[in-house]
Amino acid sequence: MKRIIALLMAVLLSVSVLTACSQTEKKDGGKTDSKTAEKTEVIVFAAASMTETLNTLAESFKDEHPEITLTFNFDSSGALKTQITEGADCDLFISAAQKQMNELDAAQDQEKDPDGLDYIDSDTRINLLENKVALCVPEGNPKGINSYDDMAKALKDSEILMAMGNSDVPVGQYTQKIFAYYGLDEEALAAAGKLTYGSNVKEVTTQVAEAAVDCGVIYQTDAYSAKLTIVDTATEEMCGQVIYPAAVLKNSKNKEAAKAFLEYLRSDKANDVFSEVGFTPVK
Repeated sequence: MKRIIALLMAVLLSVSVLTACSQTEKKDGGKTDSKTAEKTEVIVFAAASMTETLNTLAESFKDEHPEITLTFNFDSSGALKTQITEGADCDLFISAAQKQMNELDAAQDQEKDPDGLDYIDSDTRINLLENKVALCVPEGNPKGINSYDDMAKALKDSEILMAMGNSDVPVGQYTQKIFAYYGLDEEALAAAGKLTYGSNVKEVTTQVAEAAVDCGVIYQTDAYSAKLTIVDTATEEMCGQVIYPAAVLKNSKNKEAAKAFLEYLRSDKANDVFSEVGFTPVK
């Protein structure tokens, strides 16, 4: 009887070991679901004006590509360009202007890429979106600024305080073009204390939202996100087109995953989200 019991116990132990081995093989063999699979990280450097939109799109992208983790770095395009040249890890760059992208792209001529920088995989470069440069006012519009014409006149008459981006920030560069269009002297206005600055478009947006200024020049999409009142948008004649180029970097550690996200940003689903917040997808 003792021998029979011992034999049964040995059989049960063998079955238990085999079952455990089988479960281990399934895990080691990659036969588990995607939640346990190792993920690929894609680091995206994007203009600050895309913060809310890209965070929204990241959620739907994750549903389609659970194997890819997105990490965002939002700042002014000039600051992002500097970080890239200083060696920061980046897989995909989305700029709020062509200038910063051109300065990293060896496929451009010397005028556009004066330092001969070669960071962009030119074959992946696309024009992703168009935005508008918007003149916004705080709640109640206390100074009655209803157009760029009003803004220009009020600045010339020293009647308002206006917020704009720094000269190395695309939204600031677009504002400088608007000043040139109206014959406004930025240096003189700054010296007279009629201008305040932001290191990126979000800082300018905050100044308007908090009524620290009488008006500010930001992007249409930022005005939408902050629920600010837009009183005018600049024409192409005033500041040119506001195009957001995007490209995978040559030294990307995960090029295929970065390309997958870039392709997703051109999908109908992404375009619907972009359109809802004021972007115009570039076909």
